[in-house]
Amino acid sequence: MNSTFNNQQSEIVFGYHASMAILQADNAPQKVNKIFLQKGLHSEKIAQVVELARAQHLVIQDTPKTKLDELSQHGNHQGIVLTVTPYEYVELDHILSDLQKKQQDPFFLILDNINDPHNFGSILRTADAVGVNGIIIPKRRAVGVTSVVAKASTGAIEHLPIARVTNLVQTIEWLKQKNIWIFGTDMNGTDYRQWNAQGAIALVIGNEGKGMSPLVKRQVDQILTIPMVGHVQSLNASVATGVLLYQAFTSRES
Repeated sequence: MNSTFNNQQSEIVFGYHASMAILQADNAPQKVNKIFLQKGLHSEKIAQVVELARAQHLVIQDTPKTKLDELSQHGNHQGIVLTVTPYEYVELDHILSDLQKKQQDPFFLILDNINDPHNFGSILRTADAVGVNGIIIPKRRAVGVTSVVAKASTGAIEHLPIARVTNLVQTIEWLKQKNIWIFGTDMNGTDYRQWNAQGAIALVIGNEGKGMSPLVKRQVDQILTIPMVGHVQSLNASVATGVLLYQAFTSRES
């Protein structure tokens, strides 16, 4: 799934939750190349990984902690590192087609140049919790799926289709042609607590520092804002996304 490339055919995933999400998936034997476990480390989490790996006849290698530190770029690997096939992004029209077959209204999240992998991973975790159907990210000037993203998502990455598109503005225009209502976020707009998020929708979350890009903002059907009364008049991108997604969840469930 992720960044820290050994070669073009293998990427790194580390940490217990991210690793278990992959090992518990139906395609684990096709996806996992090798499992590196910290030599001399014995724990319940390690035992669970070993049990799953042996049941699926996956390759396990005892490895010094220094090597795991290197593979994970000194991340919190918890003694577990996997090499896996690269993450496969999904075509947006395939996601929409699947939803139409299920007669389900789309609930998309569009990330306009999110650069922090921890924010991205945290956003994925919340998006999975509230039933988002798909994530849309740009191919350029934004973080993609990396090992840090996978770990921060605590396995949500395995359950959420992610589409990576060349042009967000054109993609939003295409979604609007499909009768999907586009919501964005800014300092001035409708109080998010009044948001009717029912039906086919997509929510745009802007860059951590700059917010939505001007061209994307012009395409939005309605702007939402989160009122604040404190001295700090901005929220972390993942926190703001969480607030908005749970409002959408409440609205769609009512």
